[in-house]
Amino acid sequence: MPLLVRTWNVFHGNAVPPERRAYLEEMVRLAASDAPDLLCLQEVPVWALAQLGEWSGMTVIGAVAARPRVVSAELGRLITELDHGLLRSALTGQANAILVAPHLRVLEQRTLVLNPRRLRRAVWERRVCQAVRIDGVGVAGNFHATSAPADDHIAAGQLLRAAAFVDALAFPGEPVILCGDANICPGHGSSYDELRSWGYSKPAPGIDQILVRGLPATAPFIWPDERRRVDGRLLSDHAPVELHLG
Repeated sequence: MPLLVRTWNVFHGNAVPPERRAYLEEMVRLAASDAPDLLCLQEVPVWALAQLGEWSGMTVIGAVAARPRVVSAELGRLITELDHGLLRSALTGQANAILVAPHLRVLEQRTLVLNPRRLRRAVWERRVCQAVRIDGVGVAGNFHATSAPADDHIAAGQLLRAAAFVDALAFPGEPVILCGDANICPGHGSSYDELRSWGYSKPAPGIDQILVRGLPATAPFIWPDERRRVDGRLLSDHAPVELHLG
């Protein structure tokens, strides 16, 4: 069965450059407009998890990484609406989300904290990898590694931890799809070479990745800027990445 898989770090709904308002609904509707089978999102405000299904028409499995820093996610949303470009994720918290097409059935879901408290520095938010088993497809993972430009080994370690997590959930011979923001490019360290030795597909050239094991896959395709430009605005500081399976 051919499948379209897409991943996107939605930058909390911000445009580039950030504006007072956000465009998260427009982003999700755009990313779901051609009916992908699997859509993985990172940097989703926690309040938006309840809206993703309506915007996309897909089944939503969310995983909160950083909790809102105010009383509730809704209060964080209301305050942030004063100026999204300034406040960004300061109050709303952030989450990952795996969106699955309605014709596919999710059998199981798990979440792993990539930087538990003992491995976390005060300035770094909690990061997670979520995984789901999809009937007839395999195990799909969605992760967001810590951004540490001066410390590539930290992001590399989280990338390998995420891959090991989804690998451990997969039955022998079951396909694995690993999507997310790795915050490290191929060629920086040996993590992608290590994953190739595990049987994963060739990575995309940037930090946003879809890595596949056990299924034939096209090369990752990075959206050109014009495809994510709406009414003259460039949506998110990341471009969606996609590939076809089967």
